[in-house]
Amino acid sequence: MSQRTWNDVDDYFNGLLVEEDDALLAAVGDSGDAGLPPHQVAPNQGKLLNLLARVRGARSILEIGTLGGYSTIWLARALPAGGRLISLEADEECAAVAAANIARAGLAHVVDIRLGAALDTLPRLTGDDGAPFDLVFIDADKPSNPDYLDWALRLTRPGSVIIGDNVVRDGAVTDPASPDPRVQGVRRFTELIARHPRLTATAVQTVGSKGYDGFVMALVTD
Repeated sequence: MSQRTWNDVDDYFNGLLVEEDDALLAAVGDSGDAGLPPHQVAPNQGKLLNLLARVRGARSILEIGTLGGYSTIWLARALPAGGRLISLEADEECAAVAAANIARAGLAHVVDIRLGAALDTLPRLTGDDGAPFDLVFIDADKPSNPDYLDWALRLTRPGSVIIGDNVVRDGAVTDPASPDPRVQGVRRFTELIARHPRLTATAVQTVGSKGYDGFVMALVTD
């Protein structure tokens, strides 16, 4: 299999099953024009996040890592009337681009972007902000994933879903001696999930337009 094959397969299924409207397309385009890294989820992955939030019946969502707001739009569109999404972003330029993209999508009244390092802003979240959250999407700096998991558990309840993106790292996750702190952060994150008495989880490898990677999904039990 080649990257070209993965791209073609994504194009086929996305053409049939994934509706990227002008707001989503513009979010990707404006993020690129602003020089943001092209790290947003693929269209089919965005749709998956949307479906998972809808299946869960999420009314409150926490996103750690906004980037240009592409995944934020997918998630926010899954919320019912009165639902709320808080997205944490450390980079001021990313937050500004995301805010414009989210406003253009008509979701400024739903999404609250909190600027600052997530480990500084997470302790400030309270029940008034939507906690306990029904879904937490972790897609930020991987070395901090273990700390993000700790906060996700504090800010969720039984039945909540926690999703960690980019955990396969082109297969490097299997190397316990990897010098890459992102790999070590993902390994520690996954090992903590595996041992935690309040979590049951799985991991899925993915290939597609974003290359070879994958995600972890955990359910908070009790």
